[in-house]
Amino acid sequence: MTGTGIKKVALVTGAGSGIGRACALKLLEHGYSVVLSGRRQALLDAVVQEAQSLGGDALAVACDVTDADSVAALFDIIRERRGRLDVLFNNAGRSGSPVDIDELDIDEWRSVVDTNLTGVFLCTRAAFGLMKTQSPRGGRIINNGSISAHAPRPNSIAYTATKHAITGLTKAVSLDGRQYDIVCGQIDIGNASTEMAERMARGVPQANGEIAVEPLMDVGHVADAVLHMAELPLSANVQFMTIMASKMPYIGRG
Repeated sequence: MTGTGIKKVALVTGAGSGIGRACALKLLEHGYSVVLSGRRQALLDAVVQEAQSLGGDALAVACDVTDADSVAALFDIIRERRGRLDVLFNNAGRSGSPVDIDELDIDEWRSVVDTNLTGVFLCTRAAFGLMKTQSPRGGRIINNGSISAHAPRPNSIAYTATKHAITGLTKAVSLDGRQYDIVCGQIDIGNASTEMAERMARGVPQANGEIAVEPLMDVGHVADAVLHMAELPLSANVQFMTIMASKMPYIGRG
């Protein structure tokens, strides 16, 4: 609840599956009114049905975060149907083909940048405008970074570049939001057990050229971490959090 007793409103992008779905359900479980956004309406509707069966207040809105008009329409609906926004979880993202740099198609590069960086900017831009004018003023923006915001995997230049860029975006929004009570933090996630991470259990390329199976962690731990970030008062902020499978090859030499 906000200080006025109004139910808090959260927007989760990429909410139809994986990390987005888990985080949306966790926020719903803890009393948030959650707007679920993604490209595939059927997946969003399935999450809404699950939420409603548990008594949650969920609204599904299909949106392409790479399209400015689509994002504007999403936020028009949030204003009309919910009246405010307290938390934005910028979760929507995509990876690229695991190929050598010179073999990466330019259109695919642009698609990854549009989804992982421009999409986050468009949603953040719209949320910033709403949060600084609503009453009570302010809100929280949480960006899904990645372990790749710190260290690349082999053959991942587009994904890695965008996730490094998210760190800069997070810092800029955190600074520029101060005067409007808008806070911004980033969660960097390593090997959460989702469909996207299934390949880790089968074995993935390592820096030394070997193929190795990597440990996974329950995606519920990510949802708990995002909830913790969301629940803080606006006077406190988790600026950066890394949550990862303890034994994944990241710290040290692998």
